[in-house]
Amino acid sequence: MTSLHHDINVKRVSSRKRSRDSLRNHLTPAKKGGGQWVHDQGDAEGKEQPIVRTECKLSEYCSDNEDLFGDYDSIVGDSSFLAKLEDVELDMVQHRSSCTHERDPALEKYPNVEQLAEYQEQDFTALRTADHLKQAHKEALSDYNSLSDLREESFEDLPSSQIAFQQDILKRAEVKQKGSNTSSPVVKNGRICVTPEGKREKQVADAVPKPRRSMTEQLKRAMLGNAATSSPSISRLAVQKEAVVTEEISVAVQAMESVYTETDLGPFFGLPSKVKDLISKLRGIKDLYEWQKTCLTLDSVQQRRNLIYSLPTSGGKTLVAEILILKELLCRKKDALFILPYISLVQEKVRGLASFGLELDFLVEEYAGSKGKFPPVKRRANNSLYIATIEKGHSLVNSLVETGRLDSIGLVVVDELHMLGDGNRGAILEMTLTKVLYVSRDTQIIGMSATLGNTGDLKTFLKADNYTNDFRPVQLKEYVKLRDSIYEVNPIEEECFRLSRPLNFKYSANMQKIDPDHIIALVTEVIPMHSCLVFCPTKKNCENVAVMICKYLKKEFLAHKEGEKAVLLEELRASGNGSLCPVLQRTVPYGLAYHHSGLTSDERKLVEEAYSSGVLCLLTCTSTLAAGINLPARRVILRSPYVATDFLKRSQYKQMVGRAGRAGIDTSGESILILQEKDKLMAKQLLSSPMERCYSNLMHDNGKGIQSLILSLIGLNITKSLVDIKEFMSFTLLSVQEAHICQEKSLWDITQESVQFLKQKGLISVSTDLGSSTVLTITKLGKATYKGSIDLTYSDTLYKDLLKGLESLVLNSFLHLIYLVTPYDMVSQCKPDWMVYYRQFSMLSASEQKMSAFVGVPESFVARKAAGQSVKKTVDTVVVNRLYLALVLFSLLKETDLWSVSDKFQLPRGFIQNLLSSSSAFSSCVLHFTEELEEFWAYKALLTELTRRLTYCVQPELIPLMEVAGVLEVRAKQLYKAGYKTLAHLANADPNLLVRSVQNLSKRQAKQIVASAKMLLTEKAEALQEEVDDLLTLPLDLPSS
Repeated sequence: MTSLHHDINVKRVSSRKRSRDSLRNHLTPAKKGGGQWVHDQGDAEGKEQPIVRTECKLSEYCSDNEDLFGDYDSIVGDSSFLAKLEDVELDMVQHRSSCTHERDPALEKYPNVEQLAEYQEQDFTALRTADHLKQAHKEALSDYNSLSDLREESFEDLPSSQIAFQQDILKRAEVKQKGSNTSSPVVKNGRICVTPEGKREKQVADAVPKPRRSMTEQLKRAMLGNAATSSPSISRLAVQKEAVVTEEISVAVQAMESVYTETDLGPFFGLPSKVKDLISKLRGIKDLYEWQKTCLTLDSVQQRRNLIYSLPTSGGKTLVAEILILKELLCRKKDALFILPYISLVQEKVRGLASFGLELDFLVEEYAGSKGKFPPVKRRANNSLYIATIEKGHSLVNSLVETGRLDSIGLVVVDELHMLGDGNRGAILEMTLTKVLYVSRDTQIIGMSATLGNTGDLKTFLKADNYTNDFRPVQLKEYVKLRDSIYEVNPIEEECFRLSRPLNFKYSANMQKIDPDHIIALVTEVIPMHSCLVFCPTKKNCENVAVMICKYLKKEFLAHKEGEKAVLLEELRASGNGSLCPVLQRTVPYGLAYHHSGLTSDERKLVEEAYSSGVLCLLTCTSTLAAGINLPARRVILRSPYVATDFLKRSQYKQMVGRAGRAGIDTSGESILILQEKDKLMAKQLLSSPMERCYSNLMHDNGKGIQSLILSLIGLNITKSLVDIKEFMSFTLLSVQEAHICQEKSLWDITQESVQFLKQKGLISVSTDLGSSTVLTITKLGKATYKGSIDLTYSDTLYKDLLKGLESLVLNSFLHLIYLVTPYDMVSQCKPDWMVYYRQFSMLSASEQKMSAFVGVPESFVARKAAGQSVKKTVDTVVVNRLYLALVLFSLLKETDLWSVSDKFQLPRGFIQNLLSSSSAFSSCVLHFTEELEEFWAYKALLTELTRRLTYCVQPELIPLMEVAGVLEVRAKQLYKAGYKTLAHLANADPNLLVRSVQNLSKRQAKQIVASAKMLLTEKAEALQEEVDDLLTLPLDLPSS
């Protein structure tokens, strides 16, 4: 009977009834002459089972919803079948009455039930007489055994209503047997398993006649019970939930493959409902905005066409991108690349999505600064989400093109798409997107921005659709302050300004002199109960404005959240190893702080968290805050329409005022631009003009972008001739805007000149093949240059410095290696203090001073400069300044105290922080550069360790903790002190215990740290497992006889 049931496949099909002849199973009566009884293997008790075989072939499929009895509405309607059942039962009763006292000889020979079953199994294929077969099958056809047969096999694939009815029968039988002295069957997975102790008792009990209901009535009752039973939820909830998620993902995949345009793709835009629950749990978002729902159901999204969408700041653009990323990872099982403009944004996004990765089983990998593996580890089990800066995103795409794996990236999302117009970084972003468009036609590109002016050009470039909406979750009201009045901005009106209210602030003469723009009065209208941002044109102005406001605030401000502000001051002091900025020390007690690049990473993070939680109510900041992390405010004040000495651009203005209004907190937000009379006309143009156009930057800095692009194209074998390059260039944004940008020379002329430039620099070689066609190949130096992402301006200089370094490399300290990885582009940003220079130089060891003289800075030169004497011998100022910066980094690595080094060299701590970040990134680039050149083999191990040291610049024992996204030095020290000393400690930590063990750590921060640690640990474990699998995989090219 087992084989019979295994031949039946259950498939969900139409509920339409089929003809009786098309559906036959072991309950269906046999045709005349077609049925016969055959012997089958006994059950657990050693009893033989009946089986009906017919000449009619069983239907391959049957539906759960179909009537298994053909055109009959009920089994009751099949009189022939019921009549036969009655006949069989009558024969059974008569036979039992005549055979009650007869005993099978096997029972005497095998008194033990297990032995009997074994005997029957062994003798299963033996020939039997017809009488023996007839007797055995009649004995087997009992009420209990028939039901047992149905329980064991027939109901396995039936609907839940029938299963529920079956479970009800089993429960009743169990209760009944518990009340008797017979054996107690154990119910497992809906089946009865008799315990060994009860088998003998059951065998004896079976021999005793029992009152029994006819088979006809049993089947009638079973079918009626099934019809009346509802479909309650069955146990095994965890299995069901998993099945639901799998089914939903399967439905979404089928919906995407079918490529239809209906808006209903599944429970949550083609994703399992678990994603919606996670967004609600982790983000507090219960429902999407209408524009988000519309955008997610666009034909562009459903048919996977490229898309550009733009909305005002704080409109919820990023959530749409994240849902599309999850769709790619879960439904299409492809990797995704998320490109963000700044390292801080990458780290924030890694922390935010780590929890999603853990719950939905995908990896989140950080590519920022010196972090990231090229090419990325090839995963077999999990898909990866790569979150990268613009530069690292380009290197990642290059490595995937080189290894032929770019098709593994199913989706590329670019935040702040207008960065295409941002100098050198815009050129790198354009290179990345063009390569994706040219090499992988199946990879979808999604771009988003709040400030796009020429979407037409960008649509042509990306071959994309466009979606635009002016939605803001909180209404924004724009004002300008001119003299003593506030005017509402109305670009439609001729004057652009409409009087809103006069200012009646009672300023003293002294106060009017200090604060002529009435900033103090404007901020005190909202703080401390609401938040405020004051954008200032320079970093120094930020600090001055913060101090000025505090000077005239009332003492009541000190009492507002006094305890939390005291804790913040302690944390700021701890981040500076006991040192605290005097400006912050004065302003924080009032709930104020400044925010600009002069802060260290620890300070910036603490200030941002304090502002987000309401401990700080006002920040004075530069324009970089508007482009970075999202810190909204009730009121935004623009101290001046200038950024440094440049007048505001429309895009910059929109980004700043876009911070006004906090979704879910404020009903409206307001911005106030403070103007002087001389700036009134330009301000009107600013407020009424359209957004600036976004232009290609491949020609930026004398065409350096297009030169780097062509070099990488040849190195990656994307193009091999001038014709190929010409075709590729037609895919660029520069080609779309050629008429506007290339006015003096055509794009083709510029391309040919760039090829000649690369040839002259020794980065490529030009030859001809047999057909006299030009063939372009990359040199070793050229390959090292593009693999290391080295600026073409410095590639030959770097090569010479590294080659010279091999002649007399000093390895008893890090100084020589640090000098070799000090960024060339930062040399011009610092002028040495000669007294400090000489003091630090004299503290070097003899070998280190010898190394300094070897690179071109002798002690005599530094001594003469410190003494103010003239120097006759010519010395390369670039080398001198570069060594000075190397001394700063050398001191920082030895002391790991940024404040101490800042004081020693009289340099702003923000500059030193930037120098450290740039050096670690450049060190990583130099490492990749040296890997491609055999003569620099010795640098590989040396620079690997140096890059690691520069990346974290802390005591070695803290490095494993600082690998976790969002854990900076102060937090790492706290965690280490609390006993969390390794990545495994953090990954397995209890967030509640973490909060109690670490001072000033919130529950939300603890959960993010644990989630990020788990993700990083999983990523490392997966990478090691991939290596193991590769080692154990049988080579495809293994020789065979």
